[in-house]
Amino acid sequence: MIETIYIPLLDEGVPVRRPAKAYRLPDGAYIILRPADYDPSVETWAFPPGTTVRCRVLPASDGPVLTAVEIVQEEQDRRVV
Repeated sequence: MIETIYIPLLDEGVPVRRPAKAYRLPDGAYIILRPADYDPSVETWAFPPGTTVRCRVLPASDGPVLTAVEIVQEEQDRRVV
C-alpha cells in the first residue's frame, strides 16, 4: 500500500518536513519512493528515496503527521522466518 509520509529536510535553518509517497511493508516499515521532482541539489532529505524507514506520528503545525524517524537495517528488512 502506498501512503504519504513526511521526510525531515536537512540544512533548512528551521525544522522542515516534506511529504513523500512511500510503500508500506507488512512489518510497518516504509520504502520511500522517488518523486519525479526529486533533486538532491535543491533539498537534502534526511532519508533519500529508496531508503527503508520506520515512522512515528509527530506533531506539526497542521496537526500530527507520519514522519520518518529511523532507517531500518537491511539485515532486519531481509530476514526470512
